[in-house]
Amino acid sequence: MSDAAERAAFEYAERHNLHAFLVLRGGTLSYARYGAGYTSSKPHALYSGTKTFWGVLAAAAQDDGLLTLDEPVADTIPEWRHDPRKALVTLRQLLNLTAGFGFGGLGTAVPGYAKALSLELKTEPGETFAYGGIALQAFGAVLSRKLEPRGQTPHEYLRERVLGPIGLNIDSWRTLKDGTHPLPTGAFVAAREWLKFGLLLARGGVHDGASVVSPDGFAEVVQPSAANPRYGLAVWIHAAPDGSQVFYASGAGGQGLYALPERDVVIVRFGEGTSYKHDAFLARLLGT
Repeated sequence: MSDAAERAAFEYAERHNLHAFLVLRGGTLSYARYGAGYTSSKPHALYSGTKTFWGVLAAAAQDDGLLTLDEPVADTIPEWRHDPRKALVTLRQLLNLTAGFGFGGLGTAVPGYAKALSLELKTEPGETFAYGGIALQAFGAVLSRKLEPRGQTPHEYLRERVLGPIGLNIDSWRTLKDGTHPLPTGAFVAAREWLKFGLLLARGGVHDGASVVSPDGFAEVVQPSAANPRYGLAVWIHAAPDGSQVFYASGAGGQGLYALPERDVVIVRFGEGTSYKHDAFLARLLGT
């Protein structure tokens, strides 16, 4: 990643309706630019960038013995046992978006837990990657039932288990009509706060020398499915020509969180519009 490549990437990010652009290098902020009245501390909608919290949380929950990634959803949701397709779906498939749901459940169309569970599958589990929010809501329904004995919601568990230990503050969450918060979208976070989650990704689930997620658990987060080699457990994966990887979260309007483990670099980009493309940014950044 040469200086010229970095400049080209930064210039690309800044000329597409930029709100905020921060670079953390070795844990220290090394570059920052803002637009449209934004600062490092002004909360911004992550949109689908919210999804990536849940892949890490699922791995942590497996570490805690609360669930296993390859357990059937039907073990927790009895009504799925009577559907031949749904009976085969695992939690891993919900998180890597190969459960069989069709495209959908994005933006304002995110269904509540009950509605998500009732929707039919369009394809056989594990065969097809289909982007959307329905599968994450189904995972939320499972997690909600598992947490009932603790008296916790999925979002409370996320805060206790992952966000709290790394000191990440969520300014607010969107609320659905049933009073729950969605999993695939809805978090409003300041740029400097999202950097903290990127650093957790860049350092393999470690924060200040302590494992928030075990090494084996983090390896599960960044393990792609056969249906989509660019997507793990709610996290995008970009392979660089030199063999290194970039793990990133993506939200509508050009929201991006990029973790470069081999370089110990984290980048947050906030903006709006449809012209910004992650692949174009990464091609410039990595000099490809």
